[in-house]
Amino acid sequence: MGKTHGLRRGTRYMFSRKFKKHGVLHLSTYLQVYKVGNIVDVKADGAIQKGMPHKIYHGKTGKVFNVSKRAVGVILNKRVGNRIIPKRVNIRVEHIKLSKCRDDFLKRVKENGEKRKLHKETGQIYSLKRQIEGPRKGFTFKMKGKQPVLLRPAPYQLLA
Repeated sequence: MGKTHGLRRGTRYMFSRKFKKHGVLHLSTYLQVYKVGNIVDVKADGAIQKGMPHKIYHGKTGKVFNVSKRAVGVILNKRVGNRIIPKRVNIRVEHIKLSKCRDDFLKRVKENGEKRKLHKETGQIYSLKRQIEGPRKGFTFKMKGKQPVLLRPAPYQLLA
């Protein structure tokens, strides 16, 4: 059999809808507000073919540079050979969603602000650096009078 060279080749599972997730899209998809500067994830939806991004951009995260009536302009990085080129792509709102990649960072910024405020009020020492969790604490295992059972592999026996 010959090799296909189509636009959507190799997307059998990429663009397919998930189990029990077929049918019309929710209205919340269309009511989502996008602003210039937002970070969005590109996930092509196979139910809507209009305004679908190329398979290269599926799963990528980019920044919104333009918002129009039905579509959103997104800057995405595309690897070409040994370099990365920022591409400007217009994608319909069905194929993008707001990214949660900055949620942890914004939460940490808020916590650090509270620590600074507490330090100014009480003079308490604080650290804004993230700390490594480190190894788990040790503990003593109590046997309650029982002896441990040693497990060994059974000796090899030749069946003749």
